[in-house]
Amino acid sequence: MLRKSKLVICVDRDNDLYEKAGISGPVIGREANLAAAMKLGVADPAEPDTNAIFKAIAVYDQLSKEHNVQVATLTGSPRLGYAADDAVSGQLDQIIAQFPCESCIFVSDGASDETTIPIIQSRLKIDSVEVLTMKQAKELEKTYFVILEKLKEPYYARMFFGIPAMLGVLFVLSSLMNWGWPVPVAIISLYLFMKAFGIEEALAKAVSSFDLSVERVSLVIYFSSVLLICIALWSGYQSLLSPSVFVTTPAKLIASAIRSTLLLLPPALLMLFSGRVIDLVLDKRKVEVIRYGMYAVFVVLFWLVFWAGASWVINDSAPYVSFGDFVEIILASVLMGFVSIHLLKRIKYRVILGLKLENKEVLGASGNYMGKVLGVDAKDGALALKSPLGQKFMVSLMDIERVGDKIILGG
Repeated sequence: MLRKSKLVICVDRDNDLYEKAGISGPVIGREANLAAAMKLGVADPAEPDTNAIFKAIAVYDQLSKEHNVQVATLTGSPRLGYAADDAVSGQLDQIIAQFPCESCIFVSDGASDETTIPIIQSRLKIDSVEVLTMKQAKELEKTYFVILEKLKEPYYARMFFGIPAMLGVLFVLSSLMNWGWPVPVAIISLYLFMKAFGIEEALAKAVSSFDLSVERVSLVIYFSSVLLICIALWSGYQSLLSPSVFVTTPAKLIASAIRSTLLLLPPALLMLFSGRVIDLVLDKRKVEVIRYGMYAVFVVLFWLVFWAGASWVINDSAPYVSFGDFVEIILASVLMGFVSIHLLKRIKYRVILGLKLENKEVLGASGNYMGKVLGVDAKDGALALKSPLGQKFMVSLMDIERVGDKIILGG
């Protein structure tokens, strides 16, 4: 006789399921998990998550004799950290809403996945934790294998190989160009600062979105814009070394470097965005074009504000910008930014309504499977979705970030 409702949870925190087998989480149900484990096993026979999913299915089979039970695999993010935990948390809430249960059994293949236990405990009582250890692996061999596997991932590769390589290149350039040690140290410090606050991950994600293919004319635009960006940064650096007669204080020195950099940096960024827009138009990805239009607007607005601010600080004869002019430019930029956002959102809304969205699968920002589109509610500006367990819910059209074979929602 079926009594208590239980959930068997397997967690793939680094989302190997999606990265290696193209399967989005959450994976719900015995058949879906079995198919996912087999596909992951074929893609990478050495992947421990395959065995963890098989273990979860075995636990499900055992419990199903006495309980109302469901099995689900939750996926995180290759970036780990907050991104992975947020994805696991959202998928767990989705499953609990569709399958109310009293407790769960947690199946794990290692310490990384076990860090999600507090997230699960905040929502469900954990009756048991099943840790799967490969029988043929000794501790030293296991550690060696894990290190090798982790170093194949871009996140760890950039940390263990990228930083030493960057240090080597910078110190060689420093010795050749007589920069001294402060320049390499400053660049590395800036990189670590960006990494600490997640800026490095965002930049890496943005760069990876550009299609650097010799078959596309945009490749010439990309390389030209990168060259202009380097020249702009060099111009700013040179203005620090050789300031004009108007530059008499450290504040004016920094402002002079900013203004010199801004001569070419914004046009270079606009050129970079134009190359990306060409690729998106050729790929018929109209929704993403709107996003890059918004980037372009804010590049122009920040260009105006920082140029005016730098000119006011320097206070030279050409061009002369008073404090009143600077304030007026700030207010005008805020107003133009507000109007631009409003107009671009309206354009995005109209573009989305013109696309065929019915029956498309919808994925979250971290690749988790949300459901299938039932229809579009133009009045409320929302998509009607059907979850894997049959429940219906709504998602705002403004949350849509990409429309292709599948619909991708923004973070």
